[in-house]
Amino acid sequence: MKIVFMGTPLAAVPTLENLLNDEHEVVAVWTQPDHPAGRGNKLTMPPVKEFALENGLQVFQPTRIKTTESLELFKSHKADVAVVVAYGRILPPGFLEAFPKGAINVHFSLLPKYRGAAPVNWAIVNGETKSGVTTMKMDAGLDTGDILLQSETEIDEEENAIDLMARLSFEGANLLSETLRKFDEIKPQKQIDAEASYAPMLTKEEGRINWESHAATIKNHIRGFQPFPTTFTTFQGKKLTIWKAREVPNSKFQIPDFGVILEAKGDELLVSCGNESVLRIEELQIEGKKRMNMRDFLNGVKISIGERLS
Repeated sequence: MKIVFMGTPLAAVPTLENLLNDEHEVVAVWTQPDHPAGRGNKLTMPPVKEFALENGLQVFQPTRIKTTESLELFKSHKADVAVVVAYGRILPPGFLEAFPKGAINVHFSLLPKYRGAAPVNWAIVNGETKSGVTTMKMDAGLDTGDILLQSETEIDEEENAIDLMARLSFEGANLLSETLRKFDEIKPQKQIDAEASYAPMLTKEEGRINWESHAATIKNHIRGFQPFPTTFTTFQGKKLTIWKAREVPNSKFQIPDFGVILEAKGDELLVSCGNESVLRIEELQIEGKKRMNMRDFLNGVKISIGERLS
């Protein structure tokens, strides 16, 4: 098929690579504009652009797509279908109808669950034990189009959103290959709107820990809010980001209050949480320092039992 590929982050690259390996003709790649990154705010190319240029593909990065000029440019590619993977913009109806086979989206959830911008993060935050990938015929709604194919996978209890997204990116690439091979024989299935749930864009403040929550809930937040907004608290007047933690089962501690340090020695930092639960912090980062394990952290910071994380 002649394909226009639309995608931006690293998670979209495996699908683009599969399109080339499957010997489709990728006539154009649309991605978001380069953006400032790093300490020097140097303009940085999106991962999809880097891969496309390395493979001699034609790249387009319009700052606005809801214009007549952008639509005419899109139509000029004369493709059979558009393939969309985390492009980062809602496509106007004209784009969805530009090519004979429309537009196919690779979405990283088992639709209709977790429609929206951050399905992988919210699935982990909410304690889901399974996730997956859906290929969907795009329509004008927010991830409401007819389902083409789905692939389901278990979420490991220690897996964070970065790891799960990396895994799903390859599952999504393979599912898209299968979708294109079987496109003419697939019978699209309507989504059941009553079963829908939503995964909105993440905000920084959502990462702040509420120590009144159960330790298992806090652990899921730590796993799910990576790489953004991360999960953080305040300790000795500084921001403390927690990268890895687990619930202490069958804790025998007396819980005086929430967010209180119960033990701090060796490689153990235990904190009281809601419902008389206890969280064992395993990897963290104090403001101005690098990520470190608990033994290294405790060797360099004086901590008293009974101090609070706020």
